Amino acid sequence: MLDIPGASVLDKNQLIGGCVRLPLSIDAARLVAEVASLPEELWGGTDGRVGVHRPAGAIFLRGFAPAQGDLPVEDRPVLARLPYVRQIITRLLGAQPLRCLLARLPAGATIAPHVDRAPYFSKSVRIHVPVVTNPRVLMVAGGLTYRMQAGEAWALNNTSIHAVWNAHAGEARTHLICDFLPAPELLALIAAGERDLGEQRSEVEEHLRSAARAGTMAGG
Repeated sequence: MLDIPGASVLDKNQLIGGCVRLPLSIDAARLVAEVASLPEELWGGTDGRVGVHRPAGAIFLRGFAPAQGDLPVEDRPVLARLPYVRQIITRLLGAQPLRCLLARLPAGATIAPHVDRAPYFSKSVRIHVPVVTNPRVLMVAGGLTYRMQAGEAWALNNTSIHAVWNAHAGEARTHLICDFLPAPELLALIAAGERDLGEQRSEVEEHLRSAARAGTMAGG
């Protein structure tokens, strides 16, 4: 089973709640330009992600999708094309990076509600950095809806039920998603972050219930 031997289990409900916006500033223009420079053919599929993540295209920058097995968690060749992304991953958060990827969710698509259950996820901290987004991209975690904007970095509690709905009819959403070991500097950023930014949105909840039902029927 996917795990981090020797690492401690985190109480992410206490540490993060749903989502926490970190007190960090990302150069949004530099980030989007760098990611846009990648050849389109690299976005040819899910890069090994399965289940509820199938709607999103993915490019792994470090490590591999968990479904691909117990493979090394180290830099992939594509990361050499992305010096600013590498800087974000290796310096900005003050913690050892684990798996990192770019995920592109098409316009109108949904990642249905789910929980990341393997021990690996309860021992690592997941960070989202929006690359391309819009006000109709809705992240749900811990029963609340959040809007993550370009130039920001967020900690997500992926051991609680979470989901994403890109409700924009014409624009894909791209995020840099990285897992980190919980070093003191990263934990301090989370402690200093903004926590009360989510809201209850009944129309979002209803859409996600419908997405969950559709996924159950599709899965047989």
